[in-house]
Amino acid sequence: MPHPPSIVRARSGDTGAAVPSRSELGAKFERIAADYLRDQGWTIVTRRWRGGGGELDLVAVEGEILVFVEVKASMAPGFAPEENMGTVKQRRLAGAMAAYLDSVGESEDRPCRLDLIAFDSEGMRHHRDIFSE
Repeated sequence: MPHPPSIVRARSGDTGAAVPSRSELGAKFERIAADYLRDQGWTIVTRRWRGGGGELDLVAVEGEILVFVEVKASMAPGFAPEENMGTVKQRRLAGAMAAYLDSVGESEDRPCRLDLIAFDSEGMRHHRDIFSE
């Protein structure tokens, strides 16, 4: 009697893996979000910037406003990616935003905001200025 096939798990850097890794999926959704923002007339300044104890998925400019964009995705039924934006995550993002402004010589007085782009089985949602919600 033949043995059932073993479960294949993808690792970062695997080629031809049946299931993409978490980081590969994250990069895919970040690319989709960046393309969406470009289509809206935004300029993407950088992707996956690290510093200040956190990571900024996208840094973009909309008009005169510097926008930090967090990209979240979940395909699990009944779980919205927005639910994964707790206080600790928001603090990390605030620290990363301040570190980014400092690293590029921008004043903390520059108009900026944090947006969230969420992906799930129902599609994509763009939440603007989530710190003010």
